Amino acid sequence: MPIKNKSVIFDRENLNKENPKEFLYKALKMSPSDLILEVRESGLKGRGGAGFPTGTKWMLASAAVSDKKFVVCNADEGEPGTFKDRVLLDEFSDLVFYGMIMCGYAIRANKGFVYLRGEYRYLLDKLLKYLDKMHEENLLGKNILNSGFDFDIEIRLGSGAYVCGEESALIESLEGHRGESRNRPPFPVNTGYMGHPTVVNNVETFATVPIIISRGAEWFTTVGTLNSKGTKLISVSGDCKEPGVYEVPFGISINDILKLVKAENTKAVQVGGASGHCVPKEQFDRALSFEDLSTGGSIMIFNESRDMLHILKNFMEFFVEESCGQCTPCRIGNIKLLEGVEKVEAGDCALSYIKELIELGKSMQLASKCGLGQSSPNPFISIMTNFENEIFSQR
Repeated sequence: MPIKNKSVIFDRENLNKENPKEFLYKALKMSPSDLILEVRESGLKGRGGAGFPTGTKWMLASAAVSDKKFVVCNADEGEPGTFKDRVLLDEFSDLVFYGMIMCGYAIRANKGFVYLRGEYRYLLDKLLKYLDKMHEENLLGKNILNSGFDFDIEIRLGSGAYVCGEESALIESLEGHRGESRNRPPFPVNTGYMGHPTVVNNVETFATVPIIISRGAEWFTTVGTLNSKGTKLISVSGDCKEPGVYEVPFGISINDILKLVKAENTKAVQVGGASGHCVPKEQFDRALSFEDLSTGGSIMIFNESRDMLHILKNFMEFFVEESCGQCTPCRIGNIKLLEGVEKVEAGDCALSYIKELIELGKSMQLASKCGLGQSSPNPFISIMTNFENEIFSQR
């Protein structure tokens, strides 16, 4: 599946003209501190959805004192409706690996891991062959490009646990333990894989870094908004004529996205996957950005024929199934929210009870241990709030 509407970064034709290998030459000629400064000045934020400044994360890991440090690429793309990282790994794996090497050089790490979603096993052989090619061309391994820097990459397969998309649960899984989130602090940049400083970044984040190093931070900041620099890859699915992966500038409105993918009679757009927010048509002028609607990359489109309660039930069943059960707000809270949906479905639920469940969801957002429990109430709150009249008038 090619990336559509190529605008700035992920344009394979132009990248081939530039010779991506030159990106790595340029990075390794910089000092580690200058490389981090370039990434920080670009304003690049984590493309997995959380939006933590990438340069700051690298700087913290660089400052940490340890005999070993690690780089981890989070390729556990488990958010329903998101498939853009799969396309990057398939079409732009060179950029992903170069970004990991640059991070390793910047923080003085010599080992990297790609935590690959178990359902993407079919990509494993292709990725391993490319890593072998990089070794043959001295782009990986000992003394990369005669720079004196050693770095190697290992691919580990996940086992289908949604919670392992959270960085500390991912690290637990890498270490051979059950995938459960850790208490924080300490944070991975100080105490990560095997107790050593570790940078965990999303596939798209790593793939963007080589372009920034090649063209410069100032160039990167010319696209996007004040607090959301650059472009974003979005996975578009649902009721539209042209679903797929698109590269769009931050600040684009939902309306413009709907025009881009030729969606008609749209009633709602779920931004950010199952754990995101459901936007009604009255709010389609809102922007895709960290200031407004933040997303890891999923855009689900629902037209007027869709039953919003049925959609919500699917989401809540997913979260009940995927909760690791470690903390009470998530373990019990998601079950209660699902029970509320089922009561409404059966016509045996008062609006006042739903209001109480919305307050429960807000408590879950504050009290849950990791991002799963903190974000799982989002669809319940947004759908029950924005589509209250539709849901209760039909039952």
